[in-house]
Amino acid sequence: MAHAHEHVSNTKRIWLVFIYLSVITIVEVAFGIVKPESLVMNSFLSMTLLNWIFIILTIVKAYYIVWAFMHMEGEKGSLRWAVVSSVVFLVIYLLFILLVEGDYVYEVFKTSTIKWNF
Repeated sequence: MAHAHEHVSNTKRIWLVFIYLSVITIVEVAFGIVKPESLVMNSFLSMTLLNWIFIILTIVKAYYIVWAFMHMEGEKGSLRWAVVSSVVFLVIYLLFILLVEGDYVYEVFKTSTIKWNF
């Protein structure tokens, strides 16, 4: 005996995801165009506040894309934690390495006799 499954429309959810991701993207683009003085001139951990905002908004968008399009909200907590924690660790590690190495290279060029030729 075959059981009939009722089709559930996800149109509302798709529009909500679209609107949420669009709003975050519009905020990022607006900050990129306007570049508020207070965010560009102030820094935290050798990077401007505007760059930190871009990084945080991009991570939020990536998390929400995984949450919505990979259907992680329907999975068990242990699987969600395993996927998200490994990605968060790798992103934080990459950011740390890029910031430390980038700052080192900048300081070498800034304080040495080697001139910027690029």
